[in-house]
Amino acid sequence: MLEIRGLDVHYGGVHALRGLSLTVAAGEVVALLGNNGAGKTTTLSAVSGLLRPSGGSILFEGADITREPPHRITARGLVHVPEGRRVFSALTVHENLQLGGYLVRDQAEIRRRIERVYDLLPRLAERRRQRGGTLSGGEQQMLAIGRALVTGPRLLLLDEPSMGLAPLVVASVMELVAGINAEGTSVLLVEQNAVAALRVAHRGYVIENGACVLDGPAAGLREDARVVEAYLGGV
Repeated sequence: MLEIRGLDVHYGGVHALRGLSLTVAAGEVVALLGNNGAGKTTTLSAVSGLLRPSGGSILFEGADITREPPHRITARGLVHVPEGRRVFSALTVHENLQLGGYLVRDQAEIRRRIERVYDLLPRLAERRRQRGGTLSGGEQQMLAIGRALVTGPRLLLLDEPSMGLAPLVVASVMELVAGINAEGTSVLLVEQNAVAALRVAHRGYVIENGACVLDGPAAGLREDARVVEAYLGGV
């Protein structure tokens, strides 16, 4: 579904990604792990067209999207939920969800997708008239993901969805990720919380200094001594 081949990204004189390669197959949740500054967010931004790679290629469902603009990439069904939630604080929950359908011409289809989000996330349905900026951190994260679902993703790029959330809320977010995947949406998940990520992922990659240093099935990574020591708290 997604294939990244030898990707290089520069920020001025900083070589942020160094020949990074990874794949996401249809129906998979793939976790992308690494320390701060490893290149995880840069990877998602390059895939979604927010950054222009300096080398390598990105293929989505067989098409080369390396230099496509973000709106065309999104229209293909590759939808990015960036770090920090970024809900429209002055708009209601419902208005935020409506904006997720900005590329969808069929208004009935937008309404159907919003109702699906409400079915999936009843808390948002309860707060549909509440302004986004008044929601809790966990509710804002659910709203950001819900808005992406209205766009109609085939592959969802999630950047640090658990950041700053309490453990119980993190569990709810990861349960949502698993539920979205169970309904047929593939997920590329960037997470500092490696324990949570590897519980829902099928496979994972570990990147350091912009390059992949380890990959494999999630169960294997959970037991790998290097991953345990560096990312799972030594347990």
